[in-house]
Amino acid sequence: MTRWLCLFSLFFTLPTWASVDLIEVDKSKRRMYLIDNDQVIKEFRIALGKRPKGHKVYEGDQRTPEGRYYLDFVMDSSDFYRSIHISYPNPNDVAYADKLNVSPGGNIKIHGLKNGETRPAKYIQSFDWTDGCIAITNQEMDELLKLVKIGTPIEIRW
Repeated sequence: MTRWLCLFSLFFTLPTWASVDLIEVDKSKRRMYLIDNDQVIKEFRIALGKRPKGHKVYEGDQRTPEGRYYLDFVMDSSDFYRSIHISYPNPNDVAYADKLNVSPGGNIKIHGLKNGETRPAKYIQSFDWTDGCIAITNQEMDELLKLVKIGTPIEIRW
């Protein structure tokens, strides 16, 4: 029994030395991968904006941006259980939105469930429901914030 528990913990817990040097988001698979030294150390099922396909162009388009961004600060006050901000829009996003005479929007985050949500997390994560953010469960959000640092790059693609 003890041997089995040791093997279980080897395969299902992260080493204490693990740290994330890149986050990859595959919007088409609804997956977020935490990467350390080119190795996936954790995978999360994610929910996205209600119109997930394609790059975010303007505020209110309900799309999650695509490209390379950075985690730039933790938001202490939010409508969601814990969140970390993504550096969208970048200068290219702003220039393109200006060209179209629209606002690029912002306030894109990785966050937990909406504060006060009473439905089970498994149900909430079974469909896209954000306005463009990347949502994971509250427990996963706690884990993510232990593994990432401000400045960690995030690559988001379809």
